Amino acid sequence: MRVLCAFPEAMPSSNSRPPACLAPVAFFLALLLHLSLSSQVGDRRPLPVDRAPGLKEKTLILLDVSTKNPVRTVNENFLSLQLDPSIIHDGWLDFLSSRRLVTLARGLSPAFLRFGGRRTDFLQFQNLRNPAKSRGGPGPDYYLKNYEDDIVRSDVALDKQKGCKIAQHPDVMLELQREKAAQMHLVLLKEQFSNTYSNLILTARSLDKLYNFADCSGLHLIFALNALRRNPNNSWNSSSALSLLKYSASKKYNISWELGNEPNNYRTMHGRAVNGSQLGKDYIQLKSLLQPIRIYSRASLYGPNIGRPRKNVIALLDGFMKVAGSTVDAVTWQHCYIDGRVVKVMDFLKTRLLDTLSDQIRKIQKVVNTYTPGKKIWLEGVVTTSAGGTNNLSDSYAAGFLWLNTLGMLANQGIDVVIRHSFFDHGYNHLVDQNFNPLPDYWLSLLYKRLIGPKVLAVHVAGLQRKPRPGRVIRDKLRIYAHCTNHRNHNYVRGSITLFIINLHRSRKKIKLAGTLRDKLVHQYLLQPYGQEGLKSKSVQLNGQPLVMVDDGTLPELKPRPLRAGRTLVIPPVTMGFYVVKNVNALACRYR
Repeated sequence: MRVLCAFPEAMPSSNSRPPACLAPVAFFLALLLHLSLSSQVGDRRPLPVDRAPGLKEKTLILLDVSTKNPVRTVNENFLSLQLDPSIIHDGWLDFLSSRRLVTLARGLSPAFLRFGGRRTDFLQFQNLRNPAKSRGGPGPDYYLKNYEDDIVRSDVALDKQKGCKIAQHPDVMLELQREKAAQMHLVLLKEQFSNTYSNLILTARSLDKLYNFADCSGLHLIFALNALRRNPNNSWNSSSALSLLKYSASKKYNISWELGNEPNNYRTMHGRAVNGSQLGKDYIQLKSLLQPIRIYSRASLYGPNIGRPRKNVIALLDGFMKVAGSTVDAVTWQHCYIDGRVVKVMDFLKTRLLDTLSDQIRKIQKVVNTYTPGKKIWLEGVVTTSAGGTNNLSDSYAAGFLWLNTLGMLANQGIDVVIRHSFFDHGYNHLVDQNFNPLPDYWLSLLYKRLIGPKVLAVHVAGLQRKPRPGRVIRDKLRIYAHCTNHRNHNYVRGSITLFIINLHRSRKKIKLAGTLRDKLVHQYLLQPYGQEGLKSKSVQLNGQPLVMVDDGTLPELKPRPLRAGRTLVIPPVTMGFYVVKNVNALACRYR
């Protein structure tokens, strides 16, 4: 900056005034001094005039949703459930008629119930009605396996609506079962770590109990058959499967079918590998078994239920799709977020971990669309952590961030169904614990089922833009998804929209509804941890009220908090919530 000034040729006397041009020079020198002092303390920004120094300005986020057409439409049973065959091993299968378990499962209907897992390929069907009685001896195991015959008859009731067998088990029997399950849990973990699995016998009576639970709960059963029974030429030995199919048909059980579980792991589990081409031939063989059976001639068939799509797994899927891509009604795979044990609660809040699923979806879609464009894709057996999870972490409020983001991401990218491992089981990844109490992910799933419909809407957000830096990936800590509100929820008219929001920031975020959502009434369902454990809590509160089952064993009413029309949504730090925007009259949501 240049300052020009003309001085007189003669110097003025001491009592005369300084030249007028010296005033801007003095101001300029003072400004340089101020900037110099500011740079020394590291503050190069001008201080705000209307607020105290040190306060960060809060960004107001503007949110709108496209309401004319959905970007995706997923299955009505999008959020579905899984039961692992290990419940035969640890004895919990005999307690599936519990009134409390059936009530909890009904809360998540309609849904699929997949009976499958690591022990699928060690499952053998035997058409025996009651093998436990032949062993004699009225020990605890005898009573547990024959509870329908041995407990007081008044404890077994009939559901008048469906004629279902519903039991209220005595506390002493439940205590005995929990002790047995705790011992068996160690055995199951040892098998899993050593990859040496013992055979499981599924009797006709056990199948009856499994189907009774699914049917009474409003769930459609998908049964995964054993694929590791092999002939000398490595083709599938279908003798046991055919016996199961004939028995199920004689009982007129409405079941869909799968063959095997994670075939990419057969070499480590059994010492015998099955490539994609051979697996495809096995599925064609299973299809030929189903067609002559009248009740299953049009039954759905799903597969191949591969694991994480690494290079060898993609090769297996490619070979399968070449041979049997048109045979299956949906292509299935599994996902586990964390291979090892979780060591700290903050592991569940890492955005990089939340985003690992997206790349896997693209890999699966690429192979499927190469051979059968438009074929439905399912994510089966999704878990947060392997090896049964970690107590007080995998079953805590914090794990819900992974689960809710999984639901939002899969629906946005067009995955038709996601099956949660597991509804009720050993380990710590389940929705219901061994005291038949719902865990945080259950309440999250219940809210999702009650509020979220199958139509996915596009979200438009302003105010979150950040300039990318070289070598740095920007990962969103505020995630917003939008669906048409579930048409089965009669509290809301057709045309309403439901947002679900994940805030991983340590500060609250303010969202202003704009465009078609402007000045509409909103119902808030804010889910937060309850108790002193914080993010590790196994209890949750909805809008400040703890969520627990009612004393009579029924589910509580999920009451919203009405927000004034036009009010800015304030999302608390590290929370999840659902927001129903009423009376939007969204064209995409007015019709089924």
